[in-house]
Amino acid sequence: MTQPSDGGGETPRVAVVGTGAWGTTLAVVVARTEPVLLLARSEESADPIARERRSPHLAGIDLGPAIRVIADPLLLAAAELVIVAVPSAHVRETMARIGPRIARGAAVLSVVKGLEAETLLRMTEVIASVGDIDPDRIAALSGPNLSMEIARGLPASAVVASTSTELAERVVARLARREFRLYTNSDVLGVELCGALKNIVAIAAGAADGLGFGDNGKAGLITRGLAEMTRLGIAVGANPLTFAGLAGIGDVVATCGSVLSRNHRLGDYLAQGRTWKDVEPHLGGVAEGAHTVNAALALAARHGVEMPIAQEVHNALFEGKSVQRCLIDLLARESKDELADFQRWIDRLGTEGRPAS
Repeated sequence: MTQPSDGGGETPRVAVVGTGAWGTTLAVVVARTEPVLLLARSEESADPIARERRSPHLAGIDLGPAIRVIADPLLLAAAELVIVAVPSAHVRETMARIGPRIARGAAVLSVVKGLEAETLLRMTEVIASVGDIDPDRIAALSGPNLSMEIARGLPASAVVASTSTELAERVVARLARREFRLYTNSDVLGVELCGALKNIVAIAAGAADGLGFGDNGKAGLITRGLAEMTRLGIAVGANPLTFAGLAGIGDVVATCGSVLSRNHRLGDYLAQGRTWKDVEPHLGGVAEGAHTVNAALALAARHGVEMPIAQEVHNALFEGKSVQRCLIDLLARESKDELADFQRWIDRLGTEGRPAS
């Protein structure tokens, strides 16, 4: 059995579900001001973390006494804020297991960046439907959030999105620190799409780095990747300004430019001629872009949106196409008006008189 710290005797009012790098990092952030529960999938995974006060995903980071590592979801009942931080492929199963244990008045914060493969649902939608939770009680956090840097206390920013302004502000008040600056946004759709789609662009950026394309080539690739992210966002009703914010360009910059990004590393490995199946076990965690790209392409097809970079990432991952050939084919595409794809937004402004939120 786990032997968790008691957090100084105070009952934790915040719980983090998921002991991966990001979930553990957020537990570390919360523990700087109050006790926190960190829920593992099983006793087998909880025991070594509780005993050693270390995470296998955060080398050199000590877990302080305010973090109580548990495996029993019954203990979630006292939490006022439950943070869901498991891989996107596990959100449905996790919510089926913990949903009945979450207090009716508790807020739920999704920090998962992905789309569900079969349904194309966003993570807050999965949480709401499976956990039987009112969407007004659910928020999403996204932004340039490389977990190791935040765990070390380096400055970072993120955005909390919710249909409820009161909930978003409550989450910000609870989680924000001087070194972890949080903003709010009512565009949950846009914020979640940004978080899911930027990982696909990061795989392409890693491949460009691996092939030595240079800074100009990589900058062009990233910019066009952001354009196709925004194009899909406009088509499904998101606010395009969200893609110019922390969840969009902010996260794109961090994920596409850092060796700390698993998605970037995956692209680099692919450029070396390695396959997705060979690389996956060695990434040290989940590269969400690989699990999201097919859902993103299906969503794009549903709305008549072209996503050539995402398509080539799919080809490299699942069709055996060489990264060199993928990038060459992208370079060979016909030039066009840079802003032509934004006509849908212009048309919407003309008919509605204001941006969608």
